[in-house]
Amino acid sequence: MEPSQYHLPVLLHEVVANMDIRADGTYVDATFGGGGHSRAILEKLGPQGRLIVFDQDEDAYRNRIVDERVTFVRENFRHLHRFLKLHKALEADGLLADLGVSSHQFDTGARGFSTRFDGNLDMRMDTRNSLTAADVLQTYSEQHLHQIFQDYGEVTNSRTLAKTIVQLRKAHPLRTIGEFKSLIQPIVKGNPAKYLAQVFQALRIAVNDELGALKDLLTQSSQVLKPGGKLAIITFHSLEDRLVKNYMKAGAFEAADENPYSFETPPKLFKLITKKPVTAGETELRANPRSRSAKLRVAEKI
Repeated sequence: MEPSQYHLPVLLHEVVANMDIRADGTYVDATFGGGGHSRAILEKLGPQGRLIVFDQDEDAYRNRIVDERVTFVRENFRHLHRFLKLHKALEADGLLADLGVSSHQFDTGARGFSTRFDGNLDMRMDTRNSLTAADVLQTYSEQHLHQIFQDYGEVTNSRTLAKTIVQLRKAHPLRTIGEFKSLIQPIVKGNPAKYLAQVFQALRIAVNDELGALKDLLTQSSQVLKPGGKLAIITFHSLEDRLVKNYMKAGAFEAADENPYSFETPPKLFKLITKKPVTAGETELRANPRSRSAKLRVAEKI
C-alpha cells in the first residue's frame, strides 16, 4: 500500500522545520502510522543518522521502512525509555509523536474506529490486547461509563447515555457498531454525526488508555532527550493538548493554579520553541480535512 493512501502526515513541513534535524542525529518517531513523518526525517539524515520508530499497530508494522538506519519497535510508545535504552538510543536529538488515529485505521471498517461502517466494536490500536470497546460497554459500571463519556468525549448527556447502556445491555447485544448505534439512537442529542464521533472518541481513549500512555511518553521524554533535543507533539483534541501544553511549560500535567495544594514549583524541563500551537494552512486544510483539529507544539530540552 502506498504511504500516501495509508495516511497523510499532518503538518509535515512544520514538524521538519521545527525539529531542526541534524544529519548525524538520533531521532524517534513514536507514532509511525503510515510513515510519512519518518520518511521526511530520514531524508534529512545522513549515513550516520538513526531513526527509531514505535507503533503497536500490526498494519503499520507491515508498512515499515526497510532501511538500515531505521529500527522498528512494535510497542506502545509508553515503553519509550525501556526500548531506547535497549537499542542504545538514549540521549536522542529529537522525539516526535502524532497522536491522531491514522486514516487507515479509520477507513478499515473491521477495526471499529469509525461510525461510518458496521464492524465489531473493537477499537484496539494493538490487537494483542484483550480489552475491546464491546467489553467496555458490556462490563463497565454506569458510573465508570458516565465518567468516560463526560471526560473523554465531552458528551452532553453522558449520564443519560451511561444509564441507557446499562439498562439495555442485558437484553441487547452490543457487539457491533450497528447494534450500538440503534440502541442509543433515541437519546442522541444535536448533530448525530458529531454526537457519535464524541462517543466513539471517548470509547477509543478508554480502550487504549490514550491519556495514560501520553502522560508516560511526556514523563519519559525529558529522560530520553539530550539537552537541546527537540520534543514535537501533534494533538487532535483539547484533552491531549492541555497535557502537552502544561508539561512543556511547567513539567507538570496540571497548570499550577489548577492544583491549590501544590506549593512546589517543579524544575523547568523545556524551553518552548512554539509559543502558540502551529496549525494547518489553507492548502493543507483543502488537501486533508482531518488536519483541521491538529495542533503542533514544540519544545527544547533544557
